[in-house]
Amino acid sequence: MGMTITQKILARHCHKEFVEPGELIMADVDLALANDITGPVSIEEFKKAGGKKVFDRGKIALIPDHFAPNKDIKSAELCKTLRDFAREQQIVHYYEVGRMGVEHALLPEQGIVLPGDLVVGADSHTCTYGALGAFSTGVGSTDLAFAMMTGKCWFKVPETIKFIYHGKLNPWVTGKDLILYTIGDIGVDGALYKAMEFTGDALKSLTMDERFTMSNMAIEAGGKNGIMEADNITIEYVKARAKRDYEIFKSDDDAKYCQVIDYDVSKIEPQIALPHLPENTVGVSKVGDISIDQVVIGSCTNGRLEDMRTAAKVIKGHRVHPDVRLIVIPATQEVYRQMIIEGIMEIFLESGAAVSTPTCGPCLGGYMGILAKGERAVSTTNRNFVGRMGHPESEIYLASPAVAAASAIKGRIAHPEEVAKI
Repeated sequence: MGMTITQKILARHCHKEFVEPGELIMADVDLALANDITGPVSIEEFKKAGGKKVFDRGKIALIPDHFAPNKDIKSAELCKTLRDFAREQQIVHYYEVGRMGVEHALLPEQGIVLPGDLVVGADSHTCTYGALGAFSTGVGSTDLAFAMMTGKCWFKVPETIKFIYHGKLNPWVTGKDLILYTIGDIGVDGALYKAMEFTGDALKSLTMDERFTMSNMAIEAGGKNGIMEADNITIEYVKARAKRDYEIFKSDDDAKYCQVIDYDVSKIEPQIALPHLPENTVGVSKVGDISIDQVVIGSCTNGRLEDMRTAAKVIKGHRVHPDVRLIVIPATQEVYRQMIIEGIMEIFLESGAAVSTPTCGPCLGGYMGILAKGERAVSTTNRNFVGRMGHPESEIYLASPAVAAASAIKGRIAHPEEVAKI
């Protein structure tokens, strides 16, 4: 019997010819990562378990991005714990403020994650790297400590749901809209502990950045991972970045799936996820007149260069609505630099936006855009749970960068075609 991409990568990393769904395995990891929230807990567990040296200082990434630059004394202490451990262990992939970025944007950009890799991270959105054809998933801090000590992690091989996207995308419909639509269809537990394999001819029109967005939100449907077969777009992306060999895996024609779901993307318009779950999606034309107080464009979901280009395309020549705060957060220093080079930064500043250094800040209610009671935000982030971005009685509406940008101009949730021409 054939295997899916997910099965093949897991089999290769546990040195077996074949693995099947439900099987428990112990596999080698190519990278173990943590941030300033989860890293200190993992470091504590590493030391409690008697850890002296990490298994490979070149296969661990520690990135202070959630509350960095340090927002208060507590976050400063967490970042210092990460920094001290990185120095003590001579961790190769430690990125200080000024050289860092949001972890799930930074690591692919630096060529640290490649097709065929097996990656674990103490962050639920580690599933992002599936867009490269890698198996990547979030783990607890204790599992990460074990991985840092031994270079291994245990897994139950997941069943796979195959999602096929076919047809031609409508104007302003992006990877963010496809994944929001998918989550709206299957629900936040629709892929619980399942591999989500994304395929179909419609994906060929998506940029690499849009693909990262889709895999990033697999966890919002409960997915163990969200993976795509590496194609020419993937290879073009990694060839200038890869500093080591990599392997591309493809699902066999006779691979077994627990479910196959087809979508005709020509029937999908830009999506909005209403409060307070990512599954509460509707087409933007059906939302009605909802005024907003803030827009955030950034995060590990939509803070990449293509996101900034799209938002700038919508905003160019307009001013942010006087009742709205527009906060733009490029996900990495390289995105920030390229925004300046391409004139994108000027467009945002001319519109009246605030532009921040890379950080996860507002996405998890950390800082750089906390909502007060009763305030509403349109955000390109990945979660709109109660209190996620501030007060429990605030509201978050998830959307693509194009919808977010249009909403910032109009002062209400808006379709991009209301303010921009293609």
